[in-house]
Order: sequence, then C-alpha cells, then structure tokens
Amino acid sequence: MNLRFDLRHVRAFIAVAESLHFKKAADSLFITQPALSRLIKGLEEAIGVELLSRTTRQVTLTEAGRLFLAECQDAFRLFERGVHLAQCASQGDIGHISVAYNDFSINGVLPEILEQFKEKHPNISIELSHMPSHEQHKALQDCRIDVGFLIGPLNLPGIETHSSAVERLVVILPTRHPLSHKKSLRMEELKDEKFILGAESSWKEFRTSFFRSCQKAGFTPNIVQEASTSTGIFGLVAANMGISIYSECVKKFKREDIHIIPLTGDENQIETVAAWNSSYISPSFAHFIKHLQEEQLIV
Repeated sequence: MNLRFDLRHVRAFIAVAESLHFKKAADSLFITQPALSRLIKGLEEAIGVELLSRTTRQVTLTEAGRLFLAECQDAFRLFERGVHLAQCASQGDIGHISVAYNDFSINGVLPEILEQFKEKHPNISIELSHMPSHEQHKALQDCRIDVGFLIGPLNLPGIETHSSAVERLVVILPTRHPLSHKKSLRMEELKDEKFILGAESSWKEFRTSFFRSCQKAGFTPNIVQEASTSTGIFGLVAANMGISIYSECVKKFKREDIHIIPLTGDENQIETVAAWNSSYISPSFAHFIKHLQEEQLIV
C-alpha cells in the first residue's frame, strides 16, 4: 500500500479526535488552526473517507474515524516503544551477549559472574556455549563469540584478556586410595600413579600444562583412561580406575566417592581468563566488561 500521508497527518488527527476541538488541538501541536485543517483534509483525501464530522458548534468522530483513531493510538504506542527500545539498545541496556566457557570456568567463577550481571541487566540476553579453550582462540579471532572464559594466560593479536580467577590444582583420589589421608601432596609423589585425564579434543590446553608440570617433577605420567567431561573424570576416579588433577572448584561437587587433596607449589595453579576481541565491543558487552571491573572479578 502506497500511503500518501505521514506522521504529521496522523498526529494531527489524534489531537483533534481526542479533544474534539480544533483550537485546543492546534494549540497542543503548536500550529495554527488553518494548518491543522489542511492536515486533516489531506489525511481524509489520502484515505478516501470522512474521519471527522464538523459543524459550527461541534466536532464528532464518524464511525470510520472512531475505528481509525483506535488503530492510530495503538500504532503510536508501538512506535513510541520502538523508539524507547532503540534508545535502550544503543545504550546497551537491551541486547545480546554470546559467552563461551570451558569446564573449569562453568564449575568455578562463571556462574556467579553471570548471576550478578543478570541482576543488573535483566534485558540483556546471554547465549552460553561450551567450548574447549583451544577452540575459543579461533572463535575469538573470528568474532564468533563476544567473550570466552578459558585457560590463561593467553597472548593473541587483537585479543584482550583479564584474569577472573586463579585456583590451586588438586588431586582427585578414590576414597580408599593409600594417599587419601594426606593433607597435601607434591607432584613428585604421584610419579607412579595411573592418571585419568580429559580427552585431547576437549582438554588440550590443560593437558599441555599438566604434562609440563609432570616433566618439571621428573616423570612422564601414565595415562590409563580419558573422559570428555568433568563428570566422566570424577566417575572414573570413583571407580578406582586411577587418579586425576583438577581445579579446586571441584570442591563444589558434593561427592562421597572421591577424595580431594591440594597440590603444593605456586606453579600448581590454573588461571581462568575472560578474553574478547577488541575490534568490536557492543554496547551490551561494554556493560559486561564494566560489571567485571566494578565487582573486582577481574584483577
């Protein structure tokens, strides 16, 4: 439909229809009565129907005018909402953020970060996707995600990173393991153990760090089982298939069939970083960065 009128005509009609008085309507629009009359006449000619019945004493709505008024009022409410939403989106109050996470972050610091952010910005939707750390590297460079929570440190061109958590590594043992009575363990004490690790496809970054720690302790680990998920690792340890190394966030899991002992040494830690591509930061994501900084979740 090719409409031959615009918002000026509709606004003029609504003013007259609601007041049923040309002078009052003209004053509210800050225009003259003749200019208002021309707008109303132009609107009626464009639509092809009479909207207002005029006499020297009163102005009334025709049936066509009554129906048209109701639709115009609804349309203006939608238009005003559209303007409001556009302004909110421009300021980042409404929007969308895509977040990738690895096992350590979702079992550690990330849930608290997201919960606090949603309390502050309930109209910003968050899309979560599980993604191993090494896959997040490419996703960040290609701008396929707004932010990734992954193993650090990370040094990639154009990627900004900040530490969101540094956690001690722990040893996960079956409850009846000979070392389960220990209050702490050194990596050297594990040289003869059978290890359960996350699979290469999902745990590449962590495995690299783990093998480096073992080499520093003077041994090559005996990997007897692999699992793709944290739950799988815990289950295999509980089944007495071997031991594993994990972040201390494992303490959040209430399991009676595994025992958790911290590893000594400052080098036996794992860092979770928030990382994003600095080439584009949406208004919504700018709020997310600010939230992290204000809550001192990034140091």
